[in-house]
Amino acid sequence: MMKPVRKAVFPVAGLGTRFLPATKAIPKEMLPLVDKPLLQYAVEEARAAGIEEFVFVTGRGKRAIEDHFDTDTELNRTLEARQNAEAMEAVRLTEANPGQVFYTRQQLPLGLGHAVWCARPLIGNEPFAIILPDDYVMSTVPCLQQMVEAYHRVGGNIVAVVDVPREDTKRYGILDIAEDDGTLAVIKGLVEKPKPEDAPSTLSIIGRYILQPEVFGFLDHHERGAGNEIQLTDSMAKLIGQQPFHGLRFEGKRFDCGDKVGFLEANIAHALQRPELAGKVREMLDRYC
Repeated sequence: MMKPVRKAVFPVAGLGTRFLPATKAIPKEMLPLVDKPLLQYAVEEARAAGIEEFVFVTGRGKRAIEDHFDTDTELNRTLEARQNAEAMEAVRLTEANPGQVFYTRQQLPLGLGHAVWCARPLIGNEPFAIILPDDYVMSTVPCLQQMVEAYHRVGGNIVAVVDVPREDTKRYGILDIAEDDGTLAVIKGLVEKPKPEDAPSTLSIIGRYILQPEVFGFLDHHERGAGNEIQLTDSMAKLIGQQPFHGLRFEGKRFDCGDKVGFLEANIAHALQRPELAGKVREMLDRYC
C-alpha cells in the first residue's frame, strides 16, 4: 500500500547572509511577509496538505523559531483580558499541539542534503515532504497539497518545478525529462546547477519535495557535490529507475524570498491579495510609479 505523507522537514539552519544585518539576530525564516514570518506560511501550507508532524532542522541563533511555535501563556492572557479576538486567533495559528513539532540541529553548514539527513531519525521509514521557506508560493490550492494529490495518483517521489531562463540553470537543480504531459513530467535524470549549455532542460526544482525514505541510504554516504556540499539532488538522482520520479508543474506563482527583490515582490503581491490592504497598497505604489 502507498503510505501517506504525514511528516515534513523544514531546513532552517542557514545564516541568511544575503539579508544581513537584519538576520544577525533574527533567523531569515522569521522575516515577515506582511505580518507573518515566512516560516509560518510554510507550516500552514504543510497543514493544509495533511501534514501531522513538523521537523525543523535548525542551527545556532534559531531560538526565535522555537519560541514562535510555542504557547505564550502570558501573551494569551493579556490578549484575552483585552478581549482582542483578532489577535488571539492570529496567535492561535502559530501554536502546535504537543508532540507535533520536533527540532534537530545541523551543526555544520554542509548543504541541503546534509540538513535533510539530520532529520532521518525523526522521519523513520515513511515518505516525507520537504519545504524550503525561502520559496513562497501564492496559489489557490497550496502547492504541497497539489503535490500530495499528485502523489496519490502516481506514488514515488515528486518535486515541484518551474521553467527558468536557460542562463539561470546554473543556480538550480534541473530535470532531464523522459515524458511530459504538460503537468507531470517523468524524470530520467537530475543535474545540480549545470552550466546553461549543459542543462538537459530548463525545468528547475523549487523548494518543495515529496521523497521516499530510501533517499537517506544515499545521503548516508555524505558524498560532496556542487559547491563542495552534500547535495540533496545527487541522492535523489540515485532513486531514479528504482522508484517513480515526477516533476509537478504546480498552479500558482513562486517567489524567491531568499533574494531581496524577490522578497519585496512577494510582500507587495501578498498585500495586494489582502482586501483590507490592497487599496492602500495600490495608492502607495502609485506615489512611486
